Amino acid sequence: MDINTFKQLYDDCKQNNKKIYESAIEYEISLGEYTEEQIRLQAKNSLCAMKSAIISGLNSKELSPSGMSGENCYKLKQRFETETSILGKTAQKVMMYALATSEQNVRMGTIVACPTAGSCGIVPAVMISYAEDYNINEEEQINALITAGEIGNLIAKKMALAGAVGGCQAECGVASAMAAGALTQMRGGSVEQIINSVGLSLKNILGLTCDPVCGLVEIPCIKRNSFLAIHSITASELAMANIKTVIPTDEIVDAMEQTGKLMSPLLKETSKGGLAKTITAKSLRGKLLFR
Repeated sequence: MDINTFKQLYDDCKQNNKKIYESAIEYEISLGEYTEEQIRLQAKNSLCAMKSAIISGLNSKELSPSGMSGENCYKLKQRFETETSILGKTAQKVMMYALATSEQNVRMGTIVACPTAGSCGIVPAVMISYAEDYNINEEEQINALITAGEIGNLIAKKMALAGAVGGCQAECGVASAMAAGALTQMRGGSVEQIINSVGLSLKNILGLTCDPVCGLVEIPCIKRNSFLAIHSITASELAMANIKTVIPTDEIVDAMEQTGKLMSPLLKETSKGGLAKTITAKSLRGKLLFR
């Protein structure tokens, strides 16, 4: 069955007593190109690449080619080694892992675009931090990653997941929704709770602009990964408490698509508006290390 909406996904899972990842795998198998073993192996390879990016990012303070970023994960790690955060151990990891992966991206390291390179730190940070601290085995992590992939796939059927088309709501915003769904899956949430976590995450990020300073995926992109990773945890917590989004998730996706169309081109990856045109941003352009 070709599923195009979250409502169709919910109905398919409910009627056939399936999980979201099972529905996604079943559909991929029906296309005749991959077996379940191959699908899960591909997800495992992506999961391993995510973990590798985190490890590399945590152990480096090498600056990006522009010189504008690369040290923030190291600074945060140093702080958490000596001071207690009000957020708790897992949330500390989430923040660090998001920065680690994003900084590894701007160093031209290997990352998994999920759904994009600019939003690459959100899903890995949330999934892997939770898996480490709550002893989630590899099979369950793969199930969660496939769940996240199906969430991104359904949103992508409505709109392009690109800042140039929909602003950062279509990149970091969608990544946050994917992470919320993956986390809720790992926590034993129902299909309804997973879909609600997606809607709760998306509707609270509508209108997020894409205004990269100097045209590079660094400022504010890297720190935004850390913020929106925590955002996805909030969505999961609310959904696990059976707090529902009043506006159905499919309608939220429609609203996000409309918002992207209404957004000024100056705020969609052109670096012609917003943060990219502040006085400080303009001064940074003349100080880039690679100029």
